[in-house]
Amino acid sequence: MADADPKIQKAPEEAVTIAPGEQPTVAEAPAPRAKRNWLRPLLMFGVPLIIVGVAAFFWLTSGKSVSTDNAYVQQDKVSVSTDVGGRIVAVTVRENQPVKAGDLLFRIDPEPYRIAVGQANAAIAAAQVDLQTDQVTYQGKGADIQAAQDRILQAQQDYDRQAALMKQGFTTRANFQATEHALEQARAQLQNAQASANEARAKLATGQAVPGENPAIAAARVQLAKAQLDLSRTDVRAPISGIVSQTKSLQVGQQMITGLPAVTIVSDKPAWIDANFKETDLNRMRVGQCAIVTFDAYPGLRLKAHVESIGAGTGSEFSMLPAQNANGNWVKVTQRVPVRIAINGKSPREMIAGLSADVKVIFQGTCN
Repeated sequence: MADADPKIQKAPEEAVTIAPGEQPTVAEAPAPRAKRNWLRPLLMFGVPLIIVGVAAFFWLTSGKSVSTDNAYVQQDKVSVSTDVGGRIVAVTVRENQPVKAGDLLFRIDPEPYRIAVGQANAAIAAAQVDLQTDQVTYQGKGADIQAAQDRILQAQQDYDRQAALMKQGFTTRANFQATEHALEQARAQLQNAQASANEARAKLATGQAVPGENPAIAAARVQLAKAQLDLSRTDVRAPISGIVSQTKSLQVGQQMITGLPAVTIVSDKPAWIDANFKETDLNRMRVGQCAIVTFDAYPGLRLKAHVESIGAGTGSEFSMLPAQNANGNWVKVTQRVPVRIAINGKSPREMIAGLSADVKVIFQGTCN
């Protein structure tokens, strides 16, 4: 084909010059390289040794710790509600504002409660007037008793006189009976006066629950104390120090209902981690063991902590509708137990309630 194709030409052979008297030499071919026979034994023995070493490492290090990513940052939270109802007339905080315990959050309209204080003061005054009236009445009953006793004495004398005349025949039976009837009336009037005096004295008496004070006045004073307490509760103050949250219902003019949460305060006390471990991970877990906590929100942040407590029940036990397996339709599911993890020291980053975390509990040794 090469001879037939004019485009293809043979390369000219190099001319070999031979000096006179020399024999022509033939160029020797290069010796083949020795095969690398060491690669096969390395693959045959080295790779299995590496696998065995890795397996041994994991076997030796396994069982010394347990981890979970079902963990979240928790902080104390207090829902603040009003003890008295009414309309909001002032709001002194905003969302995410730090507050101290005792700081004013908002104010309920105090006017209705000031009126209640005035009514209680009026009730005390009225009870004091009634007491004075009863004292005067009691003193008057003493005079009535004395007058009734005088009438009895006079009626007795008239009766004795008529009885003596009746024996002598110098009076009529009608006059004798009239004096007898007058004596009986005088005695009845004395009994009535004594009964009225006892009633007046009873009104002046004090009970064992409030010795030395008239019950009506004591009741009015209690009413005043309640009115003053309700008036003081119109200023709603922070029960703890922390960060104010969920203030959307705090609007001037908003009608507040007693007991309805109005705002939430997230406490500034140290946060902790609620880690939900599988029940199969709790066999060697003990309170006080070291733990390492990392956070999804803060890559690179690694905090030392320890197991503070282990939950008394699984998460399903405290749910709104615990599972009921008495009917026999039961599938075994590995339960989760909440474990409280306390952070050692103060975190360099802010702990926000609800942040996701990874927790590793070390059964032996210290946190490194």
